[in-house]
Amino acid sequence: MAWLFLTLAIVFEVAATSFIGKTEGFTKPWWTVGVLAAYGVSFAMLAQAVRELEIGMVYAIWSGVGTAAIATIGVLFLGESLTMPKLFGIGLIIAGVIVLNVFAAPAAHA
Repeated sequence: MAWLFLTLAIVFEVAATSFIGKTEGFTKPWWTVGVLAAYGVSFAMLAQAVRELEIGMVYAIWSGVGTAAIATIGVLFLGESLTMPKLFGIGLIIAGVIVLNVFAAPAAHA
């Protein structure tokens, strides 16, 4: 269940970040409420995930996958440029997430 919570945390964080520009500096009330609500749900899901998984691993995956997803969304949908350094950075993030999942020791529970 913790992995589902982590996945939902990532989805809501990516959605919120994707739409933050629509708030126009938090001057558009409905977009602002939506973005803040999505961040709130993301943090609530993150809090549930760390009940069963190590916080260091959860946070690294949440922030890394979120960053890679936002960079990809920026290129695909927001007209941002795709550069070799950006591709390399996204590759490093993905590699880091893989390393954490394959080689990280499971959390010890009391």
